[in-house]
Amino acid sequence: MQKQQTVVFKVGTSTLTHENGKTNIRRLEELVMTLSDLANAGVRVVLVTSGAIGVGVGKLGLPERPRDTAGKQAAATVGQCELMFMYDKMFSQYGHTVGQLLITREDVDDPKRHDNLIAAFSRLFEFGAIPVINENDAVAVEEIVYGDNDSLSAVVATLIGADKLVILTETDGLYTADPTVDPTAYRIAEVPEITDDIIACASSHGTKLGTGGMMTKVHAAQIATAAGIDTYVICGRDTHDIYRLMDGERVGTHFCARRNG
Repeated sequence: MQKQQTVVFKVGTSTLTHENGKTNIRRLEELVMTLSDLANAGVRVVLVTSGAIGVGVGKLGLPERPRDTAGKQAAATVGQCELMFMYDKMFSQYGHTVGQLLITREDVDDPKRHDNLIAAFSRLFEFGAIPVINENDAVAVEEIVYGDNDSLSAVVATLIGADKLVILTETDGLYTADPTVDPTAYRIAEVPEITDDIIACASSHGTKLGTGGMMTKVHAAQIATAAGIDTYVICGRDTHDIYRLMDGERVGTHFCARRNG
């Protein structure tokens, strides 16, 4: 942390919400406090957040996440308002301003939109604001059905030339097998290269409120490490692990960046 770093943090729905879909306010506030403290220390913080649909489910009092696309879109419109209200309020308490970016795949793939995105990030950094990013669930049908914010965070990290991508999840890294069913499973501390064996270790099962699983995190790591960005999958339940990671300790699973030459 002696020189300024740009670090993209991605937080998932299951980390931000309770089992019943209601917002986990304590965890959200701890995350905001930690990221604000890192920003105070000179880290350029970028937050990619899931949770719009999950928070919307709780806000609307729905018994479960909608299964139809239109229902997910409707929940997202409600949840995104609530999510950004909370981020704005909490970051403001620690003296930081946030700027919302809702991104679709087309925004990244289209050359003009791509350039506009990079320009927007550049000015947000210049203004000292913390970008808070989500996929545009209300209109990006393809992303709701097929996409995930793990991959989005890797794309964002690549766009802005981040030094690190940190994916916060419910487990403390990639295991050799599902530790909930296999007592011999152990955490893989470092992945020098993402091989077929590593992919086989990843679980494709998501949570009932989110869309991702370990497979999407490994895929995100493939994108980011190919762009020379070190990627970490760590547990988001204890924000002290973020400090430990930033201080150079071995936390979670480190997917090593590819180094040219």
